[in-house]
Amino acid sequence: MKDWPDLAAELDAWHNDGRRVALWWRDDDAVEPTAALDRLLDLARRRDVPLMLAVIPARATVALARRIAKADPDVVPVQHGFAHVSHAPPGERKWELGAHRPLAEVLEELMRGRAQMDALFAETWLPVMVPPWNRIAPEVAAALGSLGYCGLSAAGARERAFATPDVIQVNAHADIMRWNAPRGFQGVEGALKRLLAHLRDRRLGKADSEEPTGILTHHLAHDAACWNFLERLLDTLRAHPAVDFMNPHAVFSRRQETAATTADTGARGAA
Repeated sequence: MKDWPDLAAELDAWHNDGRRVALWWRDDDAVEPTAALDRLLDLARRRDVPLMLAVIPARATVALARRIAKADPDVVPVQHGFAHVSHAPPGERKWELGAHRPLAEVLEELMRGRAQMDALFAETWLPVMVPPWNRIAPEVAAALGSLGYCGLSAAGARERAFATPDVIQVNAHADIMRWNAPRGFQGVEGALKRLLAHLRDRRLGKADSEEPTGILTHHLAHDAACWNFLERLLDTLRAHPAVDFMNPHAVFSRRQETAATTADTGARGAA
């Protein structure tokens, strides 16, 4: 069973190798102030963990912007598609940013979303695209740089550091939710299994070691078990000497990624 001792052992393995464990936290589907959002922001503040908050621009309110403005500066809004509406035919997986509509229509919608993010958050938001349901058509992803986005965040281990030459891709890897009925917390073993898998693959060179491991939450969908697990997880991670939680600005820093890639290439050449 993948449980808390397994997580401690994996973190110890990084520490014993003299390596740091880079982690980050993304929460999706913010639209307005709610008790759940207050609980999320309070948890991030009390545990001193930076948070990237994916906002649905077509549904986001001025009240949300005011609430975020009062939060810790380490809470960073980003764009979560446009309206979080699927355009796939019935019976298919849900897609908002798929190939089911003309590309120009999809991109025009994203630009309207950008304008709304600008209006709500001015210069405090980070132009990272988080596609609803973590799905984005290749042609849409290829256009993100020309629309002014600096980053892309979906789910699972990334195939490459840059989705396009101008757009860094850093995904989330450990979703704590179970989305099939009944919806709720997927359980300690399931949640930790995904986290451990990416950490271990990074440590053993089976995944991109430069991609920080991302924890994914959805505050509006959390049940009591989700909140209890999240509190214990953050406490466990914050207490370990090898763990570094990254601010979203650092996660999606082109300079950081380029420097890491250059250093890695140089080290391999020297070897």
